[in-house]
Amino acid sequence: MEFRFTPSQETFRDDVRHFLGAELPKLPDRDDGESGGHSRPFSKLLADRGWIGLAWPKEFGGQELGHIERTIFTEEMVTHAAPTGYHFIAERQMGPSLIRQGTEEQKREFLPKIVNADVSFCIGMSEPGAGSDLANVQTRAVRDGDDYVVNGQKIWTSSAHLADWVWLVCRTDPDAPKHRGISILLVDLKSPGITIRPLINMAGRHGFNEVFYDNVRVPRTNLVGEENRGWYVTAENLDYERSGIERIAGTGGLFRSLVEHVRERGGSDPVRHALADRAIEYEVGRTLAYRVAWLLSQKRIPNHEASMSKAYGSEWTQRVARTGMSVLAADGLMRTAAERTLRAKIEQTYMTTVSATIAGGTSEIQRNIIATRGLGLPRG
Repeated sequence: MEFRFTPSQETFRDDVRHFLGAELPKLPDRDDGESGGHSRPFSKLLADRGWIGLAWPKEFGGQELGHIERTIFTEEMVTHAAPTGYHFIAERQMGPSLIRQGTEEQKREFLPKIVNADVSFCIGMSEPGAGSDLANVQTRAVRDGDDYVVNGQKIWTSSAHLADWVWLVCRTDPDAPKHRGISILLVDLKSPGITIRPLINMAGRHGFNEVFYDNVRVPRTNLVGEENRGWYVTAENLDYERSGIERIAGTGGLFRSLVEHVRERGGSDPVRHALADRAIEYEVGRTLAYRVAWLLSQKRIPNHEASMSKAYGSEWTQRVARTGMSVLAADGLMRTAAERTLRAKIEQTYMTTVSATIAGGTSEIQRNIIATRGLGLPRG
């Protein structure tokens, strides 16, 4: 079977590539390791073209262009390392969740700001004792009049130092069973009582943070969905996170550079065989991601399908990095000031992708979801 895009979809991809070819050379160095690709001015350029919220309903500021088109757009943006970090999480997760679960007031307040690149979000889920066991969150939100008062700590919060708001998973009923006492709050990161501390990863980059909440007051109107039913909102939100093509596409450009390196300088048969394996795996991972986009286009929320794409894509990025290190041998262990060299990119990818099979839910969790919800196997 051969999969093809429609002529209009191919035209759209060409438009995106033409835009990137014209705009990316105008930007300063995008590989600074600190901003994580955050550039509100660049996101504003995309907003001006209607490219944020491509698949959203028009009533919420979207284009209703389709989930295949959104995946094409994301693939090109990530492949070319465009700095979409300012709006990306909000557009990918917060917007769709608010469309389905938010109040009318929340939709009016946040959805236009997301599509216009006027607000950015980070995700406050993991805690020191609640990562893979996310239902064990202990950050408390206690009602006090028209507010919740939040106390606790989050960890591994990506881009908290750059975001405007946090999508906060917290416990509102400490006496309920773990999965039933959780709620979601929209929290302004400029609120008094919030302290953000950097966590530098093994590659020497600041992407993660630990965030402390000390008597932070949050209006009750910022509750998303029902109180104490936030686990179900969170599960759906994670499906949006795990569904994308960004893992495959994000390492795809590096992989192509690696192939060109071997073509120019030659390589042993084992190296060429390994690259052939990675090339086949790339096409499989890309197909899995577009399958998720197709399901969304059929108005179905992917669950185990999203986990398949996420687990496969995360592990593929690690295999590419290991293959790259084996190709470069000792050179791959050397840091260089020239961050755009292939050697530097391989070295950075090798270290940053260590967390790929942890962030967003470990591969073990994804396989459990695939087994129980996809294959119908009993829970162990």
